[in-house]
Amino acid sequence: MTSELPQTRGNLIPNRALDGLTWLRVGGPADWLFQPADAGDLADFLRDLDPAIPVFPMGVGSNLIVRDGGIRGVVIRLGRGFNTVTVEGDLVTAGAAALDAQVAKRAADAGRDLTFLRTIPGSIGGAVRMNAGCYGCYVADHLVQARAVTRDGREAMLTPSDLNFAYRHSDLPEGWVLTEATFRAAPGDPDALHDRMAAQLAKRDETQPTRERSAGSTFRNPAGFSSTGREDDTHDLKAWSLIDRAGLRGHSWGGAQMSEKHPNFLLNTGGATAAELEALGELVRRRVLEDSGHELQWEVIRIGDPLPEAGDAP
Repeated sequence: MTSELPQTRGNLIPNRALDGLTWLRVGGPADWLFQPADAGDLADFLRDLDPAIPVFPMGVGSNLIVRDGGIRGVVIRLGRGFNTVTVEGDLVTAGAAALDAQVAKRAADAGRDLTFLRTIPGSIGGAVRMNAGCYGCYVADHLVQARAVTRDGREAMLTPSDLNFAYRHSDLPEGWVLTEATFRAAPGDPDALHDRMAAQLAKRDETQPTRERSAGSTFRNPAGFSSTGREDDTHDLKAWSLIDRAGLRGHSWGGAQMSEKHPNFLLNTGGATAAELEALGELVRRRVLEDSGHELQWEVIRIGDPLPEAGDAP
């Protein structure tokens, strides 16, 4: 009942289905979905929430598998009020709900270069949490500071050293909710920056299944870095190359499939369950380990409870 949770000025929805909020379109309901009105509302809610109740900050669901049994606790999803973008000199400040692509475009309009964000799916909060990057450039290279609300409702300011960035990783504490990030961006000609982003988009669409239901790259590259886009880029320790070598390009299980176009993209071809997607991913990990000796690590976040009748893995 709502009386069991703190009062809020935002929206607090019980038993909220999450499949429509993720790019893979799978997953069961959250016990509660909380959409705070503003940062103060978020802080008050977390301060008064029973510490035993887990919370999970969720962006636009671009890098997420929610298991079929759903999520116990409170899913926090930031919306309007957390998506503003401002540019002052060489500093670009964006709300955690602002889309990465929109931040890149707004920065370019102002003659500031955050073009690496243009092809990264998702929102700024997730980009900071995962130290997102491509073309040899990462959030860690530009972040000045990030603002967050702690699990007990305090506001915190985080520096890059606080977050201890690594490849596809940060040390953001469990239950903390990022609300804003400030980046330092080099100057550039707006037209040239937009042209560069258009070229990046064209290359992405040529090599990735952007029109399919996916969550972006499924596994981290064992090489420990993202594709640089340069001519001298090597692919021996790229996840897609290892998957391809193991003969799993296009491999499917139920409604789940490893993309024919880019084998490190896990697809929902229509009607897949979260269990099928995760099971196919685990099969890929086993086969790649057997074939190459490299143990792939999930880049896609998997959260929630499986259904008891999920069935056997392939």
